[in-house]
Amino acid sequence: MKKHLSRFNAFTLLIFLAAVSATTAVELSREQGDRLERKIAEIAKNGAAEPVRPKKTPMSELEINSYMKFNVKEQIPRGLTHPQISPLENGNLRGSVYVDMDEFKRQRGSGGVMDPLSYISGRVPLTASGVLRAKDGKGQFQLISAEIHRIPVPKPLLQELVTFFSRTQENPRGINIDEPFILPAKIREVLVNRGEAIVIQ
Repeated sequence: MKKHLSRFNAFTLLIFLAAVSATTAVELSREQGDRLERKIAEIAKNGAAEPVRPKKTPMSELEINSYMKFNVKEQIPRGLTHPQISPLENGNLRGSVYVDMDEFKRQRGSGGVMDPLSYISGRVPLTASGVLRAKDGKGQFQLISAEIHRIPVPKPLLQELVTFFSRTQENPRGINIDEPFILPAKIREVLVNRGEAIVIQ
C-alpha cells in the first residue's frame, strides 16, 4: 500500500506542479490536507484490491493546495516553494510555483550571454497553464503557456527547468512534459472541473 501511495503522491505532484490559484493562504489548513491524504490512501487501497471497486473520488482545490502546503512539503524538490493550482473546466489547469534560479544555475552553469535564464536570479514566480487528458488508464499534459515575471518562457527552457527539478535516482532524466504516463492505483480517468479534480477507478 505504501508503494501505491508513494506512486500516487508523485502522480499528484506531477499534475499539480506542472500546471495561479484563487485559494488564499488563509483558507489552507492541515485539516484539509489530511482529508486529501486519507482519500489518497483509500484510492491506493482500492487500487490494490482484486477486483477494483468502481469508485469516484473528488479532490477540491482547497484540499489539493492544503495537501501540498502541509502534507508533502518535504517531498517537493529543493528549490521549489509555494506550489499552487487552480483546476479549471475541461481538463484545464493553471498553477504557479516559486523557483530558486540560483539553485538551478549553480548546478547547470551559464549558457552564455544568449541564454535568457542567465539574467534571472533569486526566487521567481513561474506560472503555467495547460490541459490534462487522463483516460483509459493513461494521462498526458499539454502545455499552453508559461511565464516568469509575466515574460513568456519558451517550451524548451521550461522543459530544462522541469528536467532539472524532477530528476531522481530512479529517473535521472527527469520528467518529459510531453511524455504520456500510466495512471497509478488502477485509476481509469481523471476529470478536471472548475475547483476540483475527480479520480475515477
